[in-house]
Amino acid sequence: MADDNTTIVSIDAPGVGQRREVILDDVKLKIDRGEFVYLIGKTGSGKSTLLRVLYGDLPLRTGEGYVAGFNLRELDEDDIPYLRRRLGIVFQDFQLLSDRNVYQNLHFVLKATGWKDDSKMKERILEVLKSVGMEGCQDKYTYQLSGGEQQRVAIARALLNSPEIIIADEPTGNLDPNTSAEILRLLLDINRENGTAVIMATHDYAMILKFPSRTVKIEGGTLHEVHRKNTAG
Repeated sequence: MADDNTTIVSIDAPGVGQRREVILDDVKLKIDRGEFVYLIGKTGSGKSTLLRVLYGDLPLRTGEGYVAGFNLRELDEDDIPYLRRRLGIVFQDFQLLSDRNVYQNLHFVLKATGWKDDSKMKERILEVLKSVGMEGCQDKYTYQLSGGEQQRVAIARALLNSPEIIIADEPTGNLDPNTSAEILRLLLDINRENGTAVIMATHDYAMILKFPSRTVKIEGGTLHEVHRKNTAG
C-alpha cells in the first residue's frame, strides 16, 4: 500500500509496454485524490497502454506503481477484481451488454462485485442513473439509446461502487462535438461534486481549451506536463 493518503496514482517506472515491447520510457506520473487530469497524445502514442497498466490489464514489470493503494508490481490475478472495485473504467465504445437492458447491465456489475441485497442494488442503480441524467431509462436496451446516452449509462456503471478514480479512455471519441461537451461536463461535475479523481485520455484539444485542467502529454515515448497555452502543440 502507498503511504501517501493524498495520492491516488503514483507511477515511477523506467519502462511501460506490452509483452517485450517498451512503449513508454521513464514514466513518472502522480495524481492526487480529487484531481482531473487529461492524458493527450497522438494515436498509438501509448495512452491506452498506460491506462491499461493503471487498471491492471497490463502488468507493470519495472519500477514502482500504486493505484488506489494497490501495489501494481505485486498485483496478481486474484487482486485485480478488488483493485477494479476501487476504480471506474469508461471506454470509447461503451462496452454495454446489448442483450440486456440498462438496469440489467448495472445489476450485472453489482452482482459481480459482491452485492447481494436486491433492494439495495435497485436503490443504487436508480441513484446512479439519476446522477448521470438517465432517470427513467432503466428498461431501455442499448439499441434504443443514442451514443451519448449509452456513454452516460457507461459512466453510471463506473460510479456504482463509488470509485476513488475514474479512468476514461477516449470517452468522447465516438460522439459529436455537442454530445462530447455534455459528457465532459458530466465527468467534471462528478469530479467536483464527489471529489472523484479522473484521468481521461483524449485527442480533443478544443475541448481541453474549453474546459481546462491539468494536462499530461505523451510524446516521443515519454510523459510531459503541458502548460495550457501549449496544449495543442
